[in-house]
Amino acid sequence: MVIIGGDLHKRTHTAVAIDENGRKLGQRTVAATPDGHLELLRWADEFAERRWALEDCRHLSRRLEADLVRAGESVVRVPPKLMAGARRSGREPGKSDPIDALAVARAALREPDLPVAHLDGPERDLRLLVDHREDLVMTRTQVANRLRWHLHELGLAEPAPRSLDRTHVIESLRVELADQVGTVGRIARDLVERIAALTASINVLEHEIGVLASELGPSLGDLQGCGGLSAAKLIGEAAGISRFRSRAAFARHNGSAPVPVWSGETTHHRLSRGGNRQLNVVLHRIAITGIRLGGLGRQYFEHRLAQGDTKTEAIRALRRRISDEVYRRMRQDEAARAAQRASLAAAA
Repeated sequence: MVIIGGDLHKRTHTAVAIDENGRKLGQRTVAATPDGHLELLRWADEFAERRWALEDCRHLSRRLEADLVRAGESVVRVPPKLMAGARRSGREPGKSDPIDALAVARAALREPDLPVAHLDGPERDLRLLVDHREDLVMTRTQVANRLRWHLHELGLAEPAPRSLDRTHVIESLRVELADQVGTVGRIARDLVERIAALTASINVLEHEIGVLASELGPSLGDLQGCGGLSAAKLIGEAAGISRFRSRAAFARHNGSAPVPVWSGETTHHRLSRGGNRQLNVVLHRIAITGIRLGGLGRQYFEHRLAQGDTKTEAIRALRRRISDEVYRRMRQDEAARAAQRASLAAAA
């Protein structure tokens, strides 16, 4: 089996092929264009049994990865953190595209259970919408902060915290600022209109995200503490739950699996600081909400406290249990969608 590692950039892609012993067999640098991708495929034809290993930088690797998958190639994704050790252990000093591509290939050779690449589905659309909404919310917050300084300078009362997204507050500010003269008043009116426009866009996106999340993960909505935006974040960041071979693999990916720490005969675990922190914060939010509202989450939290866990340890354990439940529900939803597609195909 030949492993072809890829170091990918906006303008060029560099590929290095190695054998099963990690020995370099060849390299090729092409333009990051469809013609360059075809050139890479023609070059790789000399290796009958091959697997592509691409550094997992989605914004740079997505186009090449999709072209390779459509061509029937076997492609795995190599997390960038795995390259550092392979690069340090290499005999050739320095850092270049061929050195990095070689490090990617050797990391893939060393790690047998890397995630397999597949074509993006509706989960990516959901993730893009969630990210876009978060960007708009951040922009609105920045605009609102500037507006508050101008209102203070004009001697007008500031709205209550987190109230500038409400229609009646915006209308009240429009009335108060209508007779304000001078540059500060003009800027304040412009900022109010900017906040109103951003709020309208955010509300439309939130509705669209909620509808799409309910279609892709209907059972997540029944999980206590998991609202529409949280469900959308889970689905978008997971990017296809079937790519995780088990609930333990999913827990490790989202950082809810504890890290074992051994010292002689003493064994314990500590909090994992790795994993996808976007997923981790959603799981934490669901856990805290579940504890506050009562139910099974509250019962498990109190059970852990009764066993001698600290509050932090109990929340950590609850977060892992929620991760397992999220994994189960997402696998269930994905299987239901697959069965529905098969039924429609058979009917056609």
